[in-house]
Amino acid sequence: MKVTFLILLNFLCVSLAVAQTGLRGTVKNKQGDVLPFAAVIVKGTSNGTITNAEGRYEIALAPGKYEIVFQYLGFQTIQQSTEIGTGFTTLDATMEEQAFRLAEVQAKAGNEDPAYTIMRRAIAKSRFHQLQVQRFKARVYTKSSFTVVDLPNLAEMAFRKQLKEAERDFNFKVGVPVLNETVAEVSFSQPNTYRQRILANRNSQGDFLSPNQFYNASFYSPTIGGTVSPLSPKAFAYYKFEYKGTFREPGPDGQPIEVSKIQVIPRQYGEGVFRGTIYILENTWAIHSLQLETVTNIGVSITVRHVCRPIQGVWMPTNQRYSGSGSYLGVKANGYYIRNLTFSEFVVNPAFVEEIEVADEKKGPPAQSLSKSDIKGKPLDDLVKKQKEFSTKNLRQLVKEYEKQEKQARKNRKEDVTVVRDDSLVVDSLARRRSNVFWDSLRSVPLTTAEMKSYRKADSLGLVREIKVPGTADTTRRDSTDRQKKSRNKFSPGQLLSGYTWRLSKQTSLNYTSPLAQIEYNTVEGYTLEAALNLRYRRKVDSVNRFVQIPLGEWNIGGTGRYQFGRKGFVGYGQASYQYKTTRVGLSGGRYLYQFNPDNPISPLLNSLTSLLFEQNFAKLYQKDFLNLTVRALPFKSRVTLSGSLEYAQRTELANYREDLKPWFDWKNRAFTPNRPDNAEVATTVSTSTAFPTHNALVLNVTASGRLGATQYTIRNGRRIARRDNDAPLLTLNYRKGMMDVDYDFLQGSISHSFETGIRSRLNYQLSAGAFLTNRSVYFPDFKHFAGNEFFFQQGDVVSSFRLLPYYQYSTANRFAEGHVLAEFRKFLVTQLTIVRLIGLKENLFVNYLYTPSSKHYTEVGYGLDGIIPQVLPFFRVEVISQWQDAKYQGLGFRIGTTLKFGR
Repeated sequence: MKVTFLILLNFLCVSLAVAQTGLRGTVKNKQGDVLPFAAVIVKGTSNGTITNAEGRYEIALAPGKYEIVFQYLGFQTIQQSTEIGTGFTTLDATMEEQAFRLAEVQAKAGNEDPAYTIMRRAIAKSRFHQLQVQRFKARVYTKSSFTVVDLPNLAEMAFRKQLKEAERDFNFKVGVPVLNETVAEVSFSQPNTYRQRILANRNSQGDFLSPNQFYNASFYSPTIGGTVSPLSPKAFAYYKFEYKGTFREPGPDGQPIEVSKIQVIPRQYGEGVFRGTIYILENTWAIHSLQLETVTNIGVSITVRHVCRPIQGVWMPTNQRYSGSGSYLGVKANGYYIRNLTFSEFVVNPAFVEEIEVADEKKGPPAQSLSKSDIKGKPLDDLVKKQKEFSTKNLRQLVKEYEKQEKQARKNRKEDVTVVRDDSLVVDSLARRRSNVFWDSLRSVPLTTAEMKSYRKADSLGLVREIKVPGTADTTRRDSTDRQKKSRNKFSPGQLLSGYTWRLSKQTSLNYTSPLAQIEYNTVEGYTLEAALNLRYRRKVDSVNRFVQIPLGEWNIGGTGRYQFGRKGFVGYGQASYQYKTTRVGLSGGRYLYQFNPDNPISPLLNSLTSLLFEQNFAKLYQKDFLNLTVRALPFKSRVTLSGSLEYAQRTELANYREDLKPWFDWKNRAFTPNRPDNAEVATTVSTSTAFPTHNALVLNVTASGRLGATQYTIRNGRRIARRDNDAPLLTLNYRKGMMDVDYDFLQGSISHSFETGIRSRLNYQLSAGAFLTNRSVYFPDFKHFAGNEFFFQQGDVVSSFRLLPYYQYSTANRFAEGHVLAEFRKFLVTQLTIVRLIGLKENLFVNYLYTPSSKHYTEVGYGLDGIIPQVLPFFRVEVISQWQDAKYQGLGFRIGTTLKFGR
């Protein structure tokens, strides 16, 4: 019976393929060159497609007569009649370059370019156009293609085996595109509700779902992916515009429409701005089409092409293409992403009608101007009925008042106005099992020859699944998957040297860290080897998206062991933790060595290098036998982060394990220092030293932090998620209480803030102050320590770290005030040169300040240049710093830095 059903199903699919009718062809210019990604529109319907990279198109249509419209940027729009009978009808098109006529502008000095009056009107109406659409439903076809064009010869030689395995197992090969196709049903309703259902998904690298989520990204928005739109209210600060002419073409009602070509010229080209061409419709001031390009901070060039067409009078971007190319670390790659929309339902907001005329007040005032009182509290449609022409200023005020009234109406309906986006994503159970016949019937853009080759290779490897009849077993695929899982979890002796993670089940994994991964050296322990083992069990996971997963019951149990060759002994600790959603409880205990500054101002790996190569042992360590309980939670709807710990510890001072230590390279003017930090504050006391006896300490540590400003939320598949504004100031309050052999109360508060001051320009600051309210018994591990640095290589946070401050010289058991300010500039000194900005270099100025009773007023003023090795090591920086104390110059220093952190 099953065999008969399969035969019938196969016959039905073949019959449907044979019976399918439609239109196909090639679009070229007069010279015979193909026009890739040209728009092909079926006039009078919502159907349309675009040509592929080879200029070919294909669209399924029922038999009948049609008017087909062909559009391509810079070419005249043409319209051809055709009739479809049985099968596919071929209709090729040859397009001519667009002829432009210039507006009659007097060529006099001081005349403003006509582009500016066009863009002022388009910018004033940008939000208007966003609000025109009340709701819609559409079928969206997306295709992305990514190709690694070239690899460095060294990489090909070093990873020859891995590249062959990648080609065999994952269909990855240099020069062969990696494809992903998705067909989805998408709906939108104002103000922020999006629904998406993935009907089909196919990837040339196997069973991998990547539903390219439909975002309402629009050039009517102020920014697109952090790049300033030419229609942003701030556009004139970033762009100049040039009028290049006007052309006519048939409109949706057969009447001619006029389209102006505007050249978009950034004032300084680079990351965060576009350059290219945008076409604006006369009178409506909507986007007709555009071709713009920008560049990323690593030098990757991105080109955006949109072609719009009228849907019930609203010009919508139905055909979109994003392409990129560039190289990074010698790897050259390119790719593109195309999106084609076919609307099945489209409702226009009746309050936003295109009959509104926009007057440019810089050219002449409108017949009537409205005051704020004329607009406040008045319905938009009433004002539009009384007056058809508005100034750009009045139009912006009208739209703003409309949104204010709509928000109040939502509040009155008891809707949650703090929700800024409501998303849902549903994947059809057959999305990854669609047949080739299904894809041929729905694919809006034909595959190129290279893409078909990639899919054929994937099919031969069994990576692309075909539709399965419910109840039948895919034993071959299941057996292959089982073999792969067993192979991945099979133990081998080499794993003891390299480390490994074994997947014991869907919920359980065992992670082993090899001692060879953490070979370190310091003058207290000598050489060390450290290994760790951790067992993780996740009962359930709440997936926010593909990258964010919240545990609904996660256990972690593990231990770390460390052998000290110099002290000839073992230390280590065990730990266990449980997490449910955003609440985490942990317990740890054992014997281990820690830096006096718990924030590890120098990483163990970097300290190993400075000790062995430069004879500078910066890390100062002490021993703790401890038991620690920690709790972390996000109460009050995730507006506040609370963390606390209670630790009992026996703390022991340690010395260097030998007095005659020698580094790999002997420096004449250097010698290893004792494991007892120098400190200016204790030097003036009776003890005159940071030494301390072995003692017991019970320490309570509580921290609360939260960001200022209103909390907004997103809804993802019905689940409400707090959306924190990272540009809002962060307030932190910390209290620490020492008991038993120590006796003190410490309180500190801080505020940190980072915000944009322009494109690729930011201002960052962190201010903190605190004091020991009581300090009856405070040993050096309990002092307030600061993020100092004494090595020429700077790592860690660039805002809150000092560059030249000795690690422990100004640690205090009294009071302190600390401030850090760092300003990042897109254009300052050397970045005045465009070529410097294009390769990703950024300049910054910074000031670091510290006050303690012993430091007085310690200040650093510096200049930094980020990305000194563009496209290779963009995270490296070079800095020059002047050092001051009590406003007196102390010296000059240089640092090579990175934001990366090495080791623990």
